[in-house]
Amino acid sequence: MTALRAENPLIVQSDRSIVVEIDHPRYEEVRDRLGRFAELEKSPEYLHTYRVSPVSIWNAAALGVRAEEIVGFLRDNARYPIPESVAAEIEKWHARYGALSLERHAPAAGAGGNGRLCLRPRDAAAGAEVRALAGLDAFLAGEANGSLLVDDAHRGTIKQFLIDRGWPVDDVAGYLDGAPLAIALRPALEVRAYQREAADAFHAGGSARGGSGVVVLPCGSGKTIVGLAVMARLRTDTLVLTTNTAAVHQWKAEILSKTSLEPSEVGEYTGEVKDLRPVTVTTYQMLTYRKHRDAPFHHFAIFGQRDWGLVVYDEVHLLPAPVFSVTASLQARRRLGLTATLVREDGQESRVFSLIGPKRHALPWKVLERQGFIATALCREVRVPLDEDTARTYAAAAPREKFRIASESESKLATVAALVARHRGDHVLVLGQYLDQLRTLAERLHAPLITGKTPNAERESLYAKFRSGRIPVLVVSKVGNFAIDLPDANVAIQVSGTFGSRQEEAQRLGRILRPKTDGRPALFYAVVSADTREREFAEKRQRFLTEQGYAYEITTAERMRGDTETLTHRSA
Repeated sequence: MTALRAENPLIVQSDRSIVVEIDHPRYEEVRDRLGRFAELEKSPEYLHTYRVSPVSIWNAAALGVRAEEIVGFLRDNARYPIPESVAAEIEKWHARYGALSLERHAPAAGAGGNGRLCLRPRDAAAGAEVRALAGLDAFLAGEANGSLLVDDAHRGTIKQFLIDRGWPVDDVAGYLDGAPLAIALRPALEVRAYQREAADAFHAGGSARGGSGVVVLPCGSGKTIVGLAVMARLRTDTLVLTTNTAAVHQWKAEILSKTSLEPSEVGEYTGEVKDLRPVTVTTYQMLTYRKHRDAPFHHFAIFGQRDWGLVVYDEVHLLPAPVFSVTASLQARRRLGLTATLVREDGQESRVFSLIGPKRHALPWKVLERQGFIATALCREVRVPLDEDTARTYAAAAPREKFRIASESESKLATVAALVARHRGDHVLVLGQYLDQLRTLAERLHAPLITGKTPNAERESLYAKFRSGRIPVLVVSKVGNFAIDLPDANVAIQVSGTFGSRQEEAQRLGRILRPKTDGRPALFYAVVSADTREREFAEKRQRFLTEQGYAYEITTAERMRGDTETLTHRSA
């Protein structure tokens, strides 16, 4: 007979899903432990569903979490005995991390082969399984002492090949030093303990055990400082890849104000300026530009034009597929990924793991909130009914059209205007997806609009006026999702978004998470059309923030107008 421990909060199921009861008194403790080795998949009102996967277990292994810790935690907290098949899979996946290592080949004197690597299995069983993989021979250049020889040119592609077949590779083959660069952090710069720990974890004392991987920290927590701290440790020419030209200018400003580098040593490579310097900042968009679909990526040449010792991938979760391809050829360069979330909507988390590196350091958002390093945030979903005409159009529309009709509903306009009026005196960002909707809102709110077509000089002027308080409200398209330094922004109103993008929800909340001088909480409103496809996608968008510990209050436009007590949900 199955033993029941009703006091425990978890139910572990044979499909590797883990259900947790959010009203359980130990919910927060359990949630934080689950986040180290599992991913949140569903977050309805009372029961949240996590799932363990190979990549989630490999990242846990890279952070030093042992398989017996994971399985023991599940056994100790499960309401019913956990399926033995789940424990076996966790142990199998965990054992795969480190079962294959990629090392520098040291040939016998006079034997040649200095440009080769050894793919070394931990034991004979792993070696036999890997040798049996169809297609592996295309990457091999022979054998030596029980290891497989791999040409340097295949260092990235063989790692991709193997991880796609369930074999992550522990790459300890070392890195090129790159051109030396005298760089130090300014003495007045305060590097927080968690930023120093993140840089230390990546650097690993300069050994081959470090030098590649991802640091996961919330928006507003100072990931750029981690990048600068790593640059100061390595003291080498550095290429920084980021999301847009505004982010390029912010990185340059941070580098010049917080390090010893001179303006002549820091360049940008954008559509406006192509100035390669010892430290150069460019955009993913620049790198993936080509004249037509079949043309080469003209600007990929930047990767070979200096002796880079470090490549920094800002917002690495947005890394475009073509940059993955060129990154496969950059495995001898140290690679640092910075992000608030490893979630990728294309499901290519394993590509980040194999080509940039495993998770080296991570902190839950709520931990930094409790410590005062990011603002306390309150999240509210405001449900707005469709007006009669839009409801008829929505009912008759094809399934693909329903989401956009609901997202652009004119019923939202009055609600957004009411929220802006409620927050008179605050710094308010109105964020959305659809340009016609945003133009209408900008006119109604008498606020400037920033889109992808807004010239960079005008964007930066508007951002500066917003920071100073001369502009209290900004309406911003998707360009506002990333790398905007607006520390005083304390209210965000999301009027439409990209389907169920968890990335976007996290990034938009991140726009308002800088700590406020007066200690006020940040407020994040998601305005959605009630009883529509948009509402369904809103649940998916909120999933990542729910995993980080944020609860959504659910209210209606009518309740907001009446300023009555909101109906509280623990999550959307």
